[in-house]
Amino acid sequence: MKRYFYFILTLGFLLLWSSCRKDFEFTSSTGTLQFSKDTVYLDTVFTNIGSSTYNLKVYNKSDDDILIPSVKLALGNASNYRLNVDGISGKSFENVELLAKDSLFIFIETTIDYNDFSNSETSFLYTDQIEFDGGANLQKVELVTLVQDAIFIYPDRDNTTKVVETLSLNIGGEIVETELQGRELKPEELTFSNEKPYVVYGFAVVPENETLTIDAGARVHFHADSGIIVSNGASINVNGAFSTNQELLENEVIFEGDRLEPNFEDIPGQWGTIWLLDGSVNNSINYLTIKNATIGILSDGNPNESDNKLNISNSQIYNSSAFGIFGRNTSISGENVVINNSGQSSFAGTIGGKYNFTHSTLVNYWNNGFRQYPAVLLNNFILDEENNATLASLTEANFNNCIIYGNDNIEFQLEEIEDDAVDFNFKFTNCFIRFRDTNNNFTGDNYDFDNAERYENILFNKEPDFKDTETNQFIIGENSEAINQGSALFANQVPLDILNNNRTTSPDLGAYQHTTFTEDD
Repeated sequence: MKRYFYFILTLGFLLLWSSCRKDFEFTSSTGTLQFSKDTVYLDTVFTNIGSSTYNLKVYNKSDDDILIPSVKLALGNASNYRLNVDGISGKSFENVELLAKDSLFIFIETTIDYNDFSNSETSFLYTDQIEFDGGANLQKVELVTLVQDAIFIYPDRDNTTKVVETLSLNIGGEIVETELQGRELKPEELTFSNEKPYVVYGFAVVPENETLTIDAGARVHFHADSGIIVSNGASINVNGAFSTNQELLENEVIFEGDRLEPNFEDIPGQWGTIWLLDGSVNNSINYLTIKNATIGILSDGNPNESDNKLNISNSQIYNSSAFGIFGRNTSISGENVVINNSGQSSFAGTIGGKYNFTHSTLVNYWNNGFRQYPAVLLNNFILDEENNATLASLTEANFNNCIIYGNDNIEFQLEEIEDDAVDFNFKFTNCFIRFRDTNNNFTGDNYDFDNAERYENILFNKEPDFKDTETNQFIIGENSEAINQGSALFANQVPLDILNNNRTTSPDLGAYQHTTFTEDD
């Protein structure tokens, strides 16, 4: 009986509600719509590359349910913008319903061919409007996009099956078939100028015994899973120069992803790496900024080159999802190098090799999750799938007038498998290091900090006073304990800091001489 009572009660409620319900009655809009933006800026896009999706919110703040007679792009079907209104894509819409005190989203995208427009510049503004209603009730929202011309490097495709070419690489004298997409650069592509940005899809391979030259001020953008591979006997020379305007970096060479929206500005792992294959030679880099790669630079082999496989100076590597510089039994010399925010190590010299860094700031303030390794890692082995070790000599690893720091307690680590057949030589001289081994986990001769043959004038766990670690600004302030702690011997070898300031009189540690800055700087 009780069940019937509840049924009758519920039925009565529904009948009462239905008799009181007011059917929706729409009235035409009267030009009183409100918008989340009066202009939608779709950030810079390269020619023929689709933009991200942007949104505009339209509000009906009246007490009436309204019907918007038309929502359309002012340029109509000729517009290079695309709209999505209430889940329907198109360029014009009629009788769009919007309830009282409610809102709707309009999603906006664009793809623009630079060549469709007569313009001698390398970039231009493309504009249109979204028009709501018409006549006296017409309301508009502006659309603005900066379109940039670029030089594109694509993998070759098979003419019949349209399969993208994959690479065969000479690695250590052995031809290895890979699944990497890409192609060799043509002779006319072996100089990247600063006239237009470059956009690389897949891996651009520097052919054997050739040199890729990158001019000062060049901008190179890499699509996902893309990069540069330098072949056996080949070289890459990045010829950046000091920029007087540190905001524009007009002479710096910049490598980054091809997503230009602000939301992607500091996202790690957007593209692959610059890979110096075993056998590539005489690679030189000056004033290069690498951002948002998986591995900034991967250098393999040639550990005994007298001139080093890679000489890198006045360069910065930020936001690498794995390593900033990853050396594998190779030879690298670095001066005025700054590396930060790496998912594993900022610098890793593995499987032995030869490494020399002077006046460099090798730090790691990664905050995107757990990282396994410290800012600086050195070892002399590699393990196979069955945990068998292959050893190689660490012939030298010298860090002079450097800062090695980060947000972890242990920011340098020495992994040695002892064997009389291989060497493990290293020395830290006049360095500023974070190493708080509170659990006494790191012991043995390699961590004997009283051994002057390996550690000389080391400052442990002091205050670096960096300007802003979150935004990769590693200028040291006037309260830094790294001030005046450098050896004049090494300062004379690298007399100018990364900002072109003379350091020979009173050298500070790291890539920067100190400065005075305030919270507003």
